[in-house]
Amino acid sequence: MKIALIGATGFVGSKLLHEALTRGHHVTAIVRDPAKLTEQHANLTVVTGDANKVDELAAQLAGHDVVINSFNAGWANPNLYHDFLQGSKDIEAATEKSGVKRLIAIGGAGSLYIGGHQLVDGPQFPEEYKAGATAARDYLNLLKQNNSLDWTFVSPAIEMHQGIDTGRTGHYRLGLENPVFNEEGRSILSGEDLAVVILDEVEQPKHIRQRFTAAY
Repeated sequence: MKIALIGATGFVGSKLLHEALTRGHHVTAIVRDPAKLTEQHANLTVVTGDANKVDELAAQLAGHDVVINSFNAGWANPNLYHDFLQGSKDIEAATEKSGVKRLIAIGGAGSLYIGGHQLVDGPQFPEEYKAGATAARDYLNLLKQNNSLDWTFVSPAIEMHQGIDTGRTGHYRLGLENPVFNEEGRSILSGEDLAVVILDEVEQPKHIRQRFTAAY
């Protein structure tokens, strides 16, 4: 398949890029700074792009089978809420304009529900992640109104960050609106296995116009 990957140098994006190339897909990595991209492969095309330039981005996305949005506005960005939300909306608009029908957007776990309430609204939700998680939640609500794209929104496990050393196991369990917990009561997944989850969805779509999550 021909995959357009936005944000290929990030924590999740770099693992998605490696997983996609390992599976034999052709990947166009659309990045702000190509110098940060260390992956090299015959099936890899690197393009300098800007998530907020809709017309330019649409031209770069045209001709692909699927767009994967791994865009991150930066956790230390003081305008994180606005920049994440605007970037996500612009990527969605560019995908529509490009003629590509399939969009997979990666958000956060904050919009998952426990006991009827979203995690991001809980008193124990870490303040440093609140702006990004709220932006991802609000973007999901907007994306749900899109009836033209075959979109999918992926919420990672609650614990999905650098430092989880399980690596790539290829094993996971799926959920929809609620976190998936293991026997120890943890919702956890490595970045490598999140890439497996997403590429499995690319190859065998099961969540068209749905949000889903995954964990061990």
